[in-house]
Amino acid sequence: MLTLNDGNAIPAVGFGVFQIPPADTEQAVGAALQAGYRHFDTAAAYRNERQTGRAIAGSGVPRDELYVVTKLWNADQGYDSTLAAFDASMERLGLEYLDLYLVHWPLPQQGKFVDTFKAFAHLRDQGRVRSIGVSNFEPEHLKVLIDATGIVPAVNQIELHPRLPQSALREVHARLGIATEAWAPLGQGSLLSHPTITAVAQACGRTPAQVLIRWHIQLGNIVIPKSVNPERIASNFDVFDFELSEQDMASISSLDDGNRLGPDPRTFDFTGR
Repeated sequence: MLTLNDGNAIPAVGFGVFQIPPADTEQAVGAALQAGYRHFDTAAAYRNERQTGRAIAGSGVPRDELYVVTKLWNADQGYDSTLAAFDASMERLGLEYLDLYLVHWPLPQQGKFVDTFKAFAHLRDQGRVRSIGVSNFEPEHLKVLIDATGIVPAVNQIELHPRLPQSALREVHARLGIATEAWAPLGQGSLLSHPTITAVAQACGRTPAQVLIRWHIQLGNIVIPKSVNPERIASNFDVFDFELSEQDMASISSLDDGNRLGPDPRTFDFTGR
């Protein structure tokens, strides 16, 4: 567990459902619950909030043992539209409160993320959200947000993997007290066969995915690997009984080539559905 700047705790390893088809989501989340995951990360844009909520509801796990995250989609930015979109997400999830709500993208050209975050603060003040944060925000977006609202986001969820370790942005987070959360932590699977990763995995007697997740944990990142295979789901959570050496950490970090798999947050401006 990591303690956020608002005093709330978040499990360091969660289960992400990005790109899991709605028809497969309930089964995948159910397998993750069975494997021991208690942190689940979805988004309105993923179109699987309802299935995520259904799996959680059917698990029998007490609500206070779960940590559920969703994200506001770009088309819903703005104060009033954020409040309406939150209600819709909560209806789909079937929850009374949310543990963490994230602004999915800054969309700086739209100029709405400050009003959006003010709505987030209102939801937090109402007790409907425990923690509020952002996703894909660059340093200049964080500065505008904090200067305008006086609120430091609890989390910034960003693309982060050994080919894009985001060292400068993580330093900004550390200075401001923002937790770093990694999406695409395995490079969307592209790093699982990389010779450096497979060599470390072989030496440790671990899978490449376990090595990558452990790299994130030792950097202090929150990490949300995704799989639909029950064995891999369980294996990805079995990462707390070994450590990578300083040399292993350095060799993995040396893969940095600035390669971004997703859009550039400074220019991404998509508001479609």
